[in-house]
This record gives sequence, structure tokens and C-alpha cells, in this order.
Amino acid sequence: MKLITALTLGLLCVALASPASLGQDTAATVEGKWHFVLDTPGGDREIDSELAVDKDGNVTGKWGTSTVAGTFAEGKLALSFSITAEETGETGLLKITGKLDQGDLTGSWEFSSYGGTFKASRPKA
Repeated sequence: MKLITALTLGLLCVALASPASLGQDTAATVEGKWHFVLDTPGGDREIDSELAVDKDGNVTGKWGTSTVAGTFAEGKLALSFSITAEETGETGLLKITGKLDQGDLTGSWEFSSYGGTFKASRPKA
């Protein structure tokens, strides 16, 4: 009886510590699809992105048609990548700094001499 109890307890511990139960919470990562709304001098700009995060916290993916580069660690996102502004045709670095809080991203953005705040959420299914 003691052996069966010990085996049952051991299997329960393994199940509770499995990757499926540790960290598969999508609210704790920026991995996946996002809908960004940037507050700009010309009004809100909306863009969809898809981000991937490797085990070292390096972020890659797409921002519209641009390729994303940056980092994600301890709930903080830092992106810096080249884009071309639709309105002006100007190419430069877009810098995004944000914080993941309760499943949403909020923060600031900079491009050329412009800047502002943003909010991002996961698209509704």
C-alpha cells in the first residue's frame, strides 16, 4: 500500500511540474499575434504583428511587412527595427518599449522625430 501511495504521489509531482503545466500561459509571454494601436499626431495607427520569442528572450517576427528584432525579459518588451512610413516614404528605426501587464502590452514608440504611446492586445478569435 505504501508503494502504491508513493508511486501515486510521485506521478502527481511529475505531472504538476511538466512543461504543460508550467509556463504555457499565453498571458505571460509576447509570443503570438498582436494588434497594436499607436497614438500618433495624425491619429491612431493600427497594425497587426506576430512575434516569436526564443529561449534567450530574443524576439523575431513581423510588424506588418517589416521584420521585427528585439528582446523580451521580465515582462518588458524592447523592439528596434527598420520600417518605411506609408505617409512620407521615410525609412528609419521604429523603437517600441513596453510592458506586458494582465495580457496586454502598453508603452511608448519612437520613429524619426515622432513618438507617442501604444496599446496592444491579442486579436479576438
